[in-house]
Amino acid sequence: MTFTLAVAGKGGTGKTSIAAMLITWLARERRGSILAIDADPASNLHLALGLPLPMTVGQIREDLGKQNSPDGLNGMTRVDYLDHKVRMSIEEGVAMDLLVMGRPEGAGCYCAVNHLLRQIVDRVGQAYAYVVIDNEAGMEHLSRRTTRDVDLLLLATDPTMRGLKTAEAMIHLARDLDIRVGTAAVVVNRVHGCVSPSMQSALAALPVDVAGYIPEDERVGELDGAGLPLAALDGNSPAYAAVAGLARSYIPA
Repeated sequence: MTFTLAVAGKGGTGKTSIAAMLITWLARERRGSILAIDADPASNLHLALGLPLPMTVGQIREDLGKQNSPDGLNGMTRVDYLDHKVRMSIEEGVAMDLLVMGRPEGAGCYCAVNHLLRQIVDRVGQAYAYVVIDNEAGMEHLSRRTTRDVDLLLLATDPTMRGLKTAEAMIHLARDLDIRVGTAAVVVNRVHGCVSPSMQSALAALPVDVAGYIPEDERVGELDGAGLPLAALDGNSPAYAAVAGLARSYIPA
């Protein structure tokens, strides 16, 4: 059975770095195939994982819209054509595979195509032991999935009240969008020293647990700034060590 983990939160809180470190930990510590899904239109997860940027699902949708005749589908049905294209777009890494969503969904005549793509992406994910989704600033991708079950939803915040309020709003948004979440928890990222007393009080008042505190880590910043993969991090990295501790607590063996 697939374990689905999603990372969401306010923009700029380090969601992609957290997702990449979780994927790196899974590749090292858990047996089973991993599919990383980059659902952020900015599409930076491939850099953090050290993989090339593949064709995106958005590009597949746009390319299909340019087909003027069935001949362009090489005799395949639309469903088979999209399924083939999505599977071919998956970038295969040594320890994980990557699927990039790309631009947000279009409207109008794209509606039927978008629905087919959602079904195909969900079906592809079911073939993996772990699916890790790096979301855009909101949770639009999760709300658009046909199978909206998430085993673990990590809401990233920096040690600011604005970031925390966004994470809190997403807790309620997940319920409003009928996203079926097994466990939701907040992760406080880029902590320098201790969080403020007001932040501690606000965290204690949340309706979900605080999964962990990830310290500010110069090495993460250096790698991110240079566009280098975070796979270079190990237990000597305070940030990676914190993510590893979180993962051991929340991701079953």
